[in-house]
Amino acid sequence: MADELARLLWGPQARPRRGPKPALSLDGIARAGIEVADAEGLAALSMQRVAELLGKTKMSLYRYVPGKAELVALMTDRAVEDPPDLTGGDWRTDLTAWSAALFRAFAQHPWLLEATVGARLMGPRELSWVERALAALDGKGLTGGERLDAVVLLTSHVRGIAQQSRASGTEAEARLVAALAGVLREHGDDYPATLAAMTAPAEERDQALTFGVERILDGLEALISRRAGS
Repeated sequence: MADELARLLWGPQARPRRGPKPALSLDGIARAGIEVADAEGLAALSMQRVAELLGKTKMSLYRYVPGKAELVALMTDRAVEDPPDLTGGDWRTDLTAWSAALFRAFAQHPWLLEATVGARLMGPRELSWVERALAALDGKGLTGGERLDAVVLLTSHVRGIAQQSRASGTEAEARLVAALAGVLREHGDDYPATLAAMTAPAEERDQALTFGVERILDGLEALISRRAGS
């Protein structure tokens, strides 16, 4: 199965030399899957649902994609699109822009949060995101493992904020916030630090994405400086 998925993600799409033009393409199938997942979530995705959207039978899809897992992998690599062009100058600026672009990708396709977990084979577009971030740290005195860990740390932070952002703004979230506000009004004397933080000016709140990225980069900068001075 891994070999088949590698062929689908990385190999050239086979085209018959003779006969009619193929009725479907991997890109078209993946785009249809993205349309379903964007509108209804990953749980609603199925080979049957995608086939209906394309006006084809489910069995016709299996000529191109073995199953749902492979379909999600193809969808993921197309949904993330290409990573942002980085300046190649200041590494902090580059990684800040990279993190913001990754957050936008998760916001545009929330199902990516589910699709990009666990051990799996990345496609060329998704792996190019890793390559771009690693390249930003090239020549800074960090080992390959440390640069990989830095990318994992940034990705984990962006993912966590994207997951929280996905849940915010819902009716249930609004009710919980209102309930907490009521609790703090009544019991604020027992939780003064929480009350002060929750009632801070709006411009001081909801900055977790930027705040976290900056603190991660601060830590990397301290390590880079320490290595340079040693």
